[in-house]
Amino acid sequence: MTRILPQTRSAAVNPLKSSQPLGAALAFLGVSSAIPLFHGSQGCTSFALVLLVRHFKEVIPLQTTAMDEVATILGGMDHLEEAILNLKTRTNPKLIGICTTALVETRSEDFARDLSNIKMLRARELAGTEIVLANTPDFDGAIEEGWARAVTAMIQRITLRGEQARQSKKIAILPGWNLTVADIEHLRETVESFGLKAVILPDLSGSLDGTVPDDRWVPTSYGGTTVKDIQELGTAMQCIAIGEHMRRPAEVLQGLTGVPYALFQSLTGLTDTDRFVSLLSSVSGASAPARIRRRRSQLQDALLDGHFHFSGKKIAIAAEPDQLYQLAKFFTGMGAEIAAAVTTTGTSKILEKVPAEQVQVGDLGDLEALAAGADLLVTHSHGRQAAERLGIPLVRAGFPIFDRLGSQHRLTTLYQGTRDLIFDVANIFQARQHVPTPQSLDPFRNREVPDDSRPPTFSRH
Repeated sequence: MTRILPQTRSAAVNPLKSSQPLGAALAFLGVSSAIPLFHGSQGCTSFALVLLVRHFKEVIPLQTTAMDEVATILGGMDHLEEAILNLKTRTNPKLIGICTTALVETRSEDFARDLSNIKMLRARELAGTEIVLANTPDFDGAIEEGWARAVTAMIQRITLRGEQARQSKKIAILPGWNLTVADIEHLRETVESFGLKAVILPDLSGSLDGTVPDDRWVPTSYGGTTVKDIQELGTAMQCIAIGEHMRRPAEVLQGLTGVPYALFQSLTGLTDTDRFVSLLSSVSGASAPARIRRRRSQLQDALLDGHFHFSGKKIAIAAEPDQLYQLAKFFTGMGAEIAAAVTTTGTSKILEKVPAEQVQVGDLGDLEALAAGADLLVTHSHGRQAAERLGIPLVRAGFPIFDRLGSQHRLTTLYQGTRDLIFDVANIFQARQHVPTPQSLDPFRNREVPDDSRPPTFSRH
């Protein structure tokens, strides 16, 4: 079993994790006509907004209750009510997702009661807008937990309870935070190729895919899962959750509506994708389409072509628990060795399955200390300085990635995404291969040879 080493640093010099509220905001952005609302100070919101804008290169509709010193001491219900009413009046969103921060969580306010009072007193003014509360203190967990808590809160608040008439071709998909826009879009296309309809919550492929609205500025998210889709999740025949952190939302959905769920801890790699395709085939009653079988064949060929470059390589990874597992399993499956594994929190059960001797809970400083001698670093853009100091190439993965374009349009899942990931990493290894020279092929080539230009010498004896 993998050993989980607790955090030893009292301060993070080069932080690895992003906060829970940011993860929750990201999930709310996957809902159509939604606005995430940070309940806290302006600084908390500004920091998250900068990271989101730099990562997606898009306009992010993120708002704040702008708590000041007085509100922090006396309570923030007035600020929360004012912010909700302002958003309703000015933008008329379909959903307002409230993400609590450490500032208000430390005070231990009763947010659920405050929100209930606001809804009761302002029912007429707030008609047509769902308001969802996700408790996401910065001092606990990270982006993974924030994402999962927001999805759970949306299901608990919006989804209709009780057994409902099932639609035989409908599947509910709860993707993990680490799936890119391209991953989610490819996931939908794969499901639809079996004649099934996919309802994805959250769906970033509809809201943060780089599409520009035609002729108007949209103050909310402009795509994603609709509120009606969330309400009708109980009509799905099957729920598919991707990532261990999505187990809780899937369990809540099953408890409320009876929809059974299947959990995939990763969709990267041949074996996991085969399981996924088999499930789709079972639900739809149809065999895998020709293009899916063709992509599987292409992946098999990529595995044969690429494993020479991975064998024996030492990989150092720093990521959230589920993404750490996804990447570590991929690299070890290709014949590489996990030399260092660093993550943000030690509470996830998936860490016990990471194919490494130990996992260190820590920051990028820990990664740099453990990665000496590795052949490859895998983490987000904040790891670039460590990679430069160590002289090791960096594969950017996770959040944020702000020094490269198109990170959200990279595939990393299913047959095609795994194939692309093999090629990307193998090309890095190839570029760093030692080019043979005559000297390296013949170690005796550089030996001293007599200088024929000198006159011969003779012994007197």
